[in-house]
Amino acid sequence: MWGLFPLYFPLLKPAGPFEVLAHRMVWSLLVVALALLVLRRWAWAGELLRQPRRLALIAVAAAVIAVNWGVYIWAVNNDRVVEASLGYFINPLVTIAMGVLLLKERLRPVQWAAVGVGAGAVVVLTVGYGRPPWISLILAFSFATYGLVKKKVNLGGLESLAAETAMQFLPAAGYLIWLASRGDATILTEGPGHAAMLAGTGLVTALPLICFGAAAIRVPLSTLGLLQYLAPVFQFLLGVLYFGEDMPPERWAGFALVWLALSLLTWDALRSARRLRAQVSRPGVTITTGTTSAARKADSVAAGPDPVDATP
Repeated sequence: MWGLFPLYFPLLKPAGPFEVLAHRMVWSLLVVALALLVLRRWAWAGELLRQPRRLALIAVAAAVIAVNWGVYIWAVNNDRVVEASLGYFINPLVTIAMGVLLLKERLRPVQWAAVGVGAGAVVVLTVGYGRPPWISLILAFSFATYGLVKKKVNLGGLESLAAETAMQFLPAAGYLIWLASRGDATILTEGPGHAAMLAGTGLVTALPLICFGAAAIRVPLSTLGLLQYLAPVFQFLLGVLYFGEDMPPERWAGFALVWLALSLLTWDALRSARRLRAQVSRPGVTITTGTTSAARKADSVAAGPDPVDATP
């Protein structure tokens, strides 16, 4: 479902990116609130309201994911699907780099090599595009920042999305009311089908997350991480094969380097997991590891973008 997002947002024209973003915020809150009501998962809300620091972190997460959603919607509706997919391909590399630069964490040599190859890919793509791939970089850095903040908040996927969209609700609703007062709200002028499609952005946002939550308790995390690559792969294929976006040789070269970097991360993560399982299986062996949280994160989700709220 996440991989097929580029097919949905163009259907919302003539609504502009900001109007689509505002609807996504408003309707996502309603859908997630309904899901939490059905599941009777509200105990966390009262506790959260008594913790100003966590509320501040959620406000940061809400702002960062708003940037991510807005740029993604703009990219899809302006024939930049391939560049948007690149952002989610390089997101694991950016996440690891942020762990090193911001948290002073250590990486294994293969992980360093992957980050270096990824940096080289950005240089090649900059030459190919004639400019830095800003859309990809904004998507990657905003989503990596979002993941970093969410780790500190430590809320479940649905609960976190509910808190974030609650923060976004008033500004988004205010913007939609302002559009309506100017006669520019397409939800009021383009017919009931268009209005239903805009309202559907809430379900489109929440349903993949709900499915992910159900899958996360049923399959191994390494499998889940590998499956996360399907979203940018589908987006890339849609951009090239369906939307017919240009892919000159230098862009293919840049993407090839990105895929090489991700292959290195995946191989290193699987190798480490096999080694750890072999050690654990030995009777009487106690495992002590100096691996930092960045390396542990690379082991568990380097096989794909951060699966917690992976909402392009």
